[in-house]
Amino acid sequence: MKTKYTIAFLTLTFLATSCGSEEKKLVADNTPISVKVSSINENSNSPFLTASGTIQAVKSANLSTRMMGFVTNTPVNVGDRVKTGQLLVAINNSDLQAKLSQVNAGISEATAAFTNTEKDYNRFKNLFAQHSASQKEFDDITAHYNMAKARLEGAKQMKNEVDAQFAYANIRAPFDGVITGKFVKNGDMANPGMPLIAMETPGNFEVMASVPESDISKVNSGTSVNVLVKSIDKTVEGKVTEVSSSAKNTGGQYLVKVALNKTDAAILSGMFVTVQFPIKTQEKSDMVLIPKTALVSKGQLFGVYTVSESNTAILRWLRLGRTFGDQVEVLSGLSSTEGYIISADGKLFNGAKVSIQ
Repeated sequence: MKTKYTIAFLTLTFLATSCGSEEKKLVADNTPISVKVSSINENSNSPFLTASGTIQAVKSANLSTRMMGFVTNTPVNVGDRVKTGQLLVAINNSDLQAKLSQVNAGISEATAAFTNTEKDYNRFKNLFAQHSASQKEFDDITAHYNMAKARLEGAKQMKNEVDAQFAYANIRAPFDGVITGKFVKNGDMANPGMPLIAMETPGNFEVMASVPESDISKVNSGTSVNVLVKSIDKTVEGKVTEVSSSAKNTGGQYLVKVALNKTDAAILSGMFVTVQFPIKTQEKSDMVLIPKTALVSKGQLFGVYTVSESNTAILRWLRLGRTFGDQVEVLSGLSSTEGYIISADGKLFNGAKVSIQ
C-alpha cells in the first residue's frame, strides 16, 4: 500500500512541476505582438440621416381581371421568364362565347337590314331628284336609312366591347419580365380586382424609404446617397428621385424614392435596406465612427483593443449606435482622441504585450 501512495505522490509532484514549468515558459515566450493602430478623425465623420426602406423593381405589375369565372389554365410558375403578350392565366369564358355569338348574329341582321334600306334610300333619292317622289316619302326613307346605319354601328361597338372583355379572360404579360407571384391555380374562382399574377422586370431597382416628419426637410431630390442592404451586407450607391410632400395616407412617414445605380450585388425585391442621407451642416461633427473589422465580439458585447501607456493591449467594451456601411457609430466607451488597434499579427488578449508598427 505504501508503495502505491508513494507512486501517486511522485506522479502529482511531477505534474505540478511540469505545469509550473509550462507557465514559466509561456511568460518567458510572451513576445510583443505587432499591431496597427488607427485614430479617429472627427472631420471625416460626416453626419448622416438614416431611414429604413425596401427594394422594389422599377417596373412591376400585379395583374387582375374585371370578370368573374373559374381559372382554367395557369401555364406559368414563379421564377419563369415571360415575353410581352404571353398567356399567364386563362379564365372560363363560355358566357362570353355565347354573348359573342349573339353579337355576331346581331351584326349579320343589322348588316342585312342596312343593305336593304340603303338600296331603298338610293332609289328614292333618284326618284326625288326626278320629282317622282314626294318630300315626305324621301324624309321617311332617309330616317329609316339613318336608323339602320345606327343599329349596324351599335352592333359593331357591342362586338368591340365583347372583344375587350376577352382580354380580361386571357391575362397576358404586359411586358418582358419574371413571374414573382402566382396567387391562383386551376379551378379557383377569379373575382374582379383579385390579384392573379405578379411580375417584374429584374435588374433595375429602386428603394422606397420612409422618413419621419422631423427629418423630411433635410432630404432633397437629386441627392446622392448610400444604401446599405442588410441581408447581404453590401452598400449600393443611389440618387433621390422623388420626395413626397404629404404623409396623409402613410401615418406621418414621408415616402422618398431612391433610384439605385447598376451593381453586381445580388439584390432582390423586398430586401430591407438602410438609406444614408448626407446632411449639410456648418457645425463640426462629434460622431465617432470605427470600422466593423476592428470590433471584438463576445455574445452580445462588442469592444475594441486599445494600447496602454505600457504598450499592452486593453479590451475596451463599447456601446454602439447606428451602422453606416462598413462603419459603426460609437456612443460610449471610446473618445475621439483615443486610438484603437485595427489589426494584429497574433492573437490579442487583455494585457498582451504589443509593439506598434
